[in-house]
This record gives sequence, C-alpha cells and structure tokens, in this order.
Amino acid sequence: MDRIWLRQYPAGVPADIDASQYASLIELLEESFARFSDRKAFICMDKAITYRELDEMSLALGAYLQNRGLKAGARVALMMPNVLQYPISTVAVLRAGYAAVNVNPLYTPHELEHQLKDSGAEAIIVLENFASTVQQAIGRTDVRHVIVGSMGDLLGFKGVIVNFVVRHIKKMVPPSSIPGAVRFNDALAAGRGMTFARPELTPDDAAFLQYTGGTTGVSKGATLLHRNILANMLQNDAWLQPALKKPPRVDQLFIVCALPLYHIFALTACFMLGMRAGGVNLLIPNPRDIPGLVKELRKYQINIFPAVNTLYNALVNAPGFDQVDFSKLKVSIGGGMAVQKIVAERWLKATGCALLEGYGLSETSPTLTCNPADSDRFSGSIGLPLPSTYLSIRDDDGKEIPLGEAGEICARGPQVMPGYWNRPDETAKVMTADGFFRTGDIGVMSADGYTRIVDRKKDMILVSGFNVYPNEIEDVIAGHPGVLECAVVGIKDERSGEAVKAFVVRKDPNLTSEEIIKYARTELTSYKVPRHVEFRDSLPKTNVGKILRRELREKPKAAA
Repeated sequence: MDRIWLRQYPAGVPADIDASQYASLIELLEESFARFSDRKAFICMDKAITYRELDEMSLALGAYLQNRGLKAGARVALMMPNVLQYPISTVAVLRAGYAAVNVNPLYTPHELEHQLKDSGAEAIIVLENFASTVQQAIGRTDVRHVIVGSMGDLLGFKGVIVNFVVRHIKKMVPPSSIPGAVRFNDALAAGRGMTFARPELTPDDAAFLQYTGGTTGVSKGATLLHRNILANMLQNDAWLQPALKKPPRVDQLFIVCALPLYHIFALTACFMLGMRAGGVNLLIPNPRDIPGLVKELRKYQINIFPAVNTLYNALVNAPGFDQVDFSKLKVSIGGGMAVQKIVAERWLKATGCALLEGYGLSETSPTLTCNPADSDRFSGSIGLPLPSTYLSIRDDDGKEIPLGEAGEICARGPQVMPGYWNRPDETAKVMTADGFFRTGDIGVMSADGYTRIVDRKKDMILVSGFNVYPNEIEDVIAGHPGVLECAVVGIKDERSGEAVKAFVVRKDPNLTSEEIIKYARTELTSYKVPRHVEFRDSLPKTNVGKILRRELREKPKAAA
C-alpha cells in the first residue's frame, strides 16, 4: 500500500519503528529502573516515589502475588483512581507474569461482576473507597485474593490525616467486609520477605485486558500483548520528538496524568511513555475537581498534557488557570473524543501550545493517528497514521474506496490487538481477511493523508471520553416493570460532548422520567445513566423488528 501520508511527516520522524528491541514491557521498565533510579517517577498529593522505590515495591508486591499460588498468565484486576498504588500494582502484576485487568472504580456491582467473570480474574487490588462494590460482586466470580489500599497508604504521616478526612469527614469509604482481604501495606511488607521467581515473558504474552464494547454492545476484553503496548509507546515517542526537542531544554519530562490510568490513553501516553523517557507523572486522583486540579498545576512546570476535550474546556474556563506556568509546555494531546475547534483555540491562546487531536481505540493500544507534534494550529482532522501504521478507508464489503470518499476507517499495525479475550466470534466481526481492524468509525482521507471522522458506524455514545453502549443501558431500563420498550441514543451536549437519551414506550402510563433515571442509577455508572428521557407511543423499527436508533437520533422531537 502506498503510504501517502509519509510525505507529510515532520523531519526526523521514521516511517517505521522497531518494537523488537524489547522482549517485554518488563525489559523496558527494568531498563528505566536502572537508568533513572534516583529520579522521581510519580507524584500524588505532594508525595513522590522514585524509580528505585517503584522497582523495590513492585518487586515485593509481585512476590506476594506469586506466593498466593497464581499461575503464569493469571489475570489480576486493578480497581483504583490515580493513586501511587496504581503504578506499583501495574508493574507488580506484569513483573510477576500476569495480565492486568483495568477496572473503572465507579462501576456498579453488576458491571464489576461481568468484567471479573469474563476475564477470569483470580485477584483484585482495590482502593477501600470501592471495596463495598467488590464485596457485592466477588461471590459469583473466581476472585480469591483481595488486596485493599487506602488513600493514605504511601503518604507517610500525612497519610494518617488523609485517611481520617476521607473516611470520617468526607465519608467517602462505605463500610465493607471481605473475608481474607489483605491491606496493601501488609502485602508489601510480606512480599519483601518472599522469594520472587522471574517469569519468562515473550512479546506475545498478554499484558492487559482492556474492556470495551468495541463495535457491538457486549463488553469484552481487548487482549493487548506486551508487543502491542511496546509498539504504541515507541510510536508515540517517535511522533512527539519534533516537539520535545524544541527549546527550551527540559532535564526531566513532566507529564500531567489527569486521565484515569484504567483508560488506555493514560496507560500508554502517560504511564509507559513517561517510564521509558525517565519522566515524572503527576497523578490526579479526581480530575473533576477543577479548582483542585488548577491548584496542583500551579505547583509545577508542565511539559506534556494529554486530556479529553471536556477537561481542556473546563480548565480554560477555570479561575486561576491563567496563573499556571506553561512556558515549557511542549505537547498537548486531545484524545478519547473529538476536540472542538473553539476549545483548541482557547487552549492555544491560554498556553501557547497547540492542541493536537489524535485518534485510537482500546483495541489499538490506543493511538492510530495524530496531528504532527510540531503543528502550531488546530487542523480539525485526526491527523496522520503513526509510524508502522496503515490506514485504509473501506466500504461495507471491505474494499478500499477512492480518496475523498467516506467509508469505514480500517487499521493495521503492531499496536492492533490479536483479538478479544475468549471471543473468537466477536474478533472475526472486526477483522478483515487481510488483517485490518474495522474501527466502526466513518472517515474521509484527503490526498495528503489526513483523515477526518464524519460519522460513527456503531451506535456507541461518547460521554466525556468514555464509551457508552446503548445495548447495555437498554437492557437495564427494559428491566423496569413499567417499561414496554426502549431505545438509547447519544445526543450532543456542550459539557460532555454527548449525553445519553432514552426513548421509552410505557407499560405503566404513570411511569415518570425521574423513576427511570433513579432505576438506572442502581445498575449503571453515573456517566451511563440517561440524562434525558422521552416517552413515545411506539419506536421506529425495520421490517424484522430491529429498532432504528439512527432515526431516533435524526428525529428526536417526533410526536409522542
């Protein structure tokens, strides 16, 4: 295939990367531990841990996990916001020879149970704030080992105060009781006295199960191998060099990790990229606390800031944001959802750094495309394919279509997953005969290789960068005794990009929208709960009875 986009690459960016330079992520991480041992690796709530400390603590926790009897390749779930325990746990799981299953800590017991059962996870590391959810879910799963952390675990004396405030003042820790659960610090202490057996890892071993609905509504794990994550980290690193090499010189990269580490964007663009470069990540446990985030940002000189459009928008409108030092900000990457032009313009004006829009999916580790790092303005496109990445615009039959015409974006490259965990049928639906992954997004590629997304083939809804799948919400709402039929679509929302709207045909004529929303909250994470409910006498359907969501999106105000 003629990679027409290579002609637009900035000087110094290679056409291809060599991911074979590392046998596994562990080789990369241990290289960084040796090279940068005295440097800070992560900062959270003013407490820093060095590369040496991360090395030592992850080794101890890895030894503890191995001594629980977990076999090579076992899955270990991680259910935390951005706290210091997260990187320690991630590295420990990988070093011990296991696969990490990243879990959104805001999941309901219903959602958590599905993910634990589907992945076959045998252990989970959770912050105590969410332990009650685990307690309600694990009885019907294979989880036999639970490690519970607290916000103050690694903060020294300050941690005592933090834990008191979190537990007793803010009351953010619901009561829970999990028989046999071990405290995080106790597991670390025990692991220091245990033998660690270094596993023989290969590039084809699973590193992460990243759960997503993909192109259908069934939540399934994208199996990301060591080589997939390594490749995407190296691709991103090569892509960003033109910006990183610009003056002023930076001794150690400072990365803002406001995106949750359980999200693939943060995992690769913050965590792994930072580790290889010997950078330091500022972990933000609660990015929705905008005043608190601005207060944190004012303490440091920032170099890399990946985020989603809604966060950039909130920041440029936040009091005190103009007092943050952006004199050394080199890269701002918008992903997870479309970047709005007005937000990009305000960000550039406020920081002097152009907002680069990128594009990718959980199945692609995640980055497929990005605008050139030396760009000085917003392009309105998702940019160019990264090194070693092939993009192809195809019709419904899988045939490539001419430039300038809309079709499904399909991708091939070393960052693309081999398939979904234990779901060959679902994998077959998204892979073409010649090895391209069908993204489900409709795009147009121009003659210079830039691609613009024009529509979504799948019915996925994007709320503040998080994937929401109508099938899942419809299944919950349909369970209400007063509901006859329902359909869910996404509608535009200034705050979150899109919001969930439910169309409902009532069985009980007295059913209210408030009752439906309250019912949904018992089964769904808050961002999945419908913000709008419209009642209809009937829903548009095909001849075979399939509800036409597209018609509901196009005619949202049809008469009830």
